[in-house]
Amino acid sequence: MRRRVGGLIVLLALSGCSPVKDDPVPGPTSSAPGFRPGADGAGDPYFPKYGNGGYDVGGYDLALRYDPSSGRLQGTATLTATATQDLSRFNLDLSGLSATGVTVDGAAATAKAEEAELVVTPAAGIPSGRGFTVVVTYGGTPTPTKNDTLGTSGWLRDGSSGAIALGQPESASTWFPVNDHPSDKATLKLAMTVPRGVEVIANGVPGKRDTANGWTTWRWSEDSPMASYLATVVIGQYRVTESVHAGRPMVIAVPESMPANDPAVKSLARTGEITDFLETQFGPYPFKANGGVVVEEEKIKYALETQSRPVYGNVFFLGGENTGVVAHELAHQWFGDSVALARWQDIWLNEGFATYAEWLWAEHDGEDTAQQIFDRTYASFNWTEAPGDPTPRRLFGSAVYQRGGMTVHALRRTIGDDAFFKLVKSWTAEHRDGNVTTDQFIKAASTAAGRDLAPFFKSWLTDPAKPPKP
Repeated sequence: MRRRVGGLIVLLALSGCSPVKDDPVPGPTSSAPGFRPGADGAGDPYFPKYGNGGYDVGGYDLALRYDPSSGRLQGTATLTATATQDLSRFNLDLSGLSATGVTVDGAAATAKAEEAELVVTPAAGIPSGRGFTVVVTYGGTPTPTKNDTLGTSGWLRDGSSGAIALGQPESASTWFPVNDHPSDKATLKLAMTVPRGVEVIANGVPGKRDTANGWTTWRWSEDSPMASYLATVVIGQYRVTESVHAGRPMVIAVPESMPANDPAVKSLARTGEITDFLETQFGPYPFKANGGVVVEEEKIKYALETQSRPVYGNVFFLGGENTGVVAHELAHQWFGDSVALARWQDIWLNEGFATYAEWLWAEHDGEDTAQQIFDRTYASFNWTEAPGDPTPRRLFGSAVYQRGGMTVHALRRTIGDDAFFKLVKSWTAEHRDGNVTTDQFIKAASTAAGRDLAPFFKSWLTDPAKPPKP
């Protein structure tokens, strides 16, 4: 993710939770002996209450209706999941919206809202290893979440014409019930019904569109597992261009009012070309669709790597064409999306490689070389912060991005080009659709180098002092 304010690029931190208090949805109560509740958090060291425990989601199937004039969202979410313990009840993350009915495997369940959690008690306990299906009927006027440390994210109403759901490190819970932590990746299907003439852009492959009685249903499907914060939907007046690139649907959307010669339009038009280049560096593109969306919402002064279709705030293109930010977000499709984090502390793995992709693309596109950019960044960097344990407050700080990018280049210089690019391509292939940690990457890099690189990574990732230049 990248953010730009004025002439400077800075980094945005987004998250939080807004309380929701509803009366319980009535239903039976499980009393199976030996069964216990799933945890009310995934146990992330930085955000212990993000996500939930006791189950693993396989897929979300959303059938929703949004009225831009009233701001009301309503519909059903169908979740397929597998119990990872003998489960008496479980939590879903749902912020600012009210559940009116919940079933588990077709039987009515008790559902109670506790702040930004929906606590579901099925009619009977769910044995560990068993698959189950949850259907939640819900609705309300969605609002973004806010946290004093990390800022605002989630559902943003775009005047009376549309809305945008976007944010990191959490956002999905503002528009559907979810296990909102990247460690529980799942597929996503979306059928969003809006007034005729309003566009809907989301993740994945576009599906069939139907119009009846003045309303149009747009369908999108992302069948590669996805971290929940990477789910997005953009609703409003957009000019949508659909094509095919490298055998995949390429969907690019810009505001309807944006002229064809706008720098944003020209920059996103190079999405396919940039993807082709990154494939030579990182290996095959990991998803079945590609593209991008430009938005003009004033609160979105950043770009986010929403899976298969990044979203870019138009502030990135006010000074002219900017393919660097496109390269950054496309690189995340490998680093952060396909190969996702197991815990937020290791975010340098996402942002360091995405930053380095900007440097590689700049060199390929005839600008400064990666070495020149490294030298300049190394000479001017404030070495008081390290990216290996940035703390929640500095999750999107310059150390994560710039020192993270320098770490990647220093690794390349240390082990040589052949070993480096072999490592990168094997890493993205072996961990495709999975979750990783820094410790795993250090082990893989050491194997590629034929020696222990723990001291190297300690100096670049955890020591606040300036590391030696390779």
